[in-house]
Amino acid sequence: MKARFQYRFYPTDRQRQSLAQLFGCVRVVWNDALAVSRCGKYPGYNTLSKSLTISKKTEERAWLNDVSSVPLQQSLKQLEVAYKNYFDFLKGKRKGKKVGQPKFKKK
Repeated sequence: MKARFQYRFYPTDRQRQSLAQLFGCVRVVWNDALAVSRCGKYPGYNTLSKSLTISKKTEERAWLNDVSSVPLQQSLKQLEVAYKNYFDFLKGKRKGKKVGQPKFKKK
């Protein structure tokens, strides 16, 4: 028999603000990486990770340093998985429902 637990999270106002900032940064990183990917051939996780590091050093994206880098890197990994599923579907390696190209995230 397997046990199942359900948890609730009630963040304070400061935690809500931190989470909103984190989610916004993750969305921006996803959209930037997707824009680079749509310009041509998919560059891969390593290239996107290097470009993220470079963009964090610029003045206009310096606010990305305010949040943890782990969720930002994870969003790039998720984009890689999304593209892998899309390419596998196009080649016929993936069965099931149609998998479309990754989409830009909205607020």
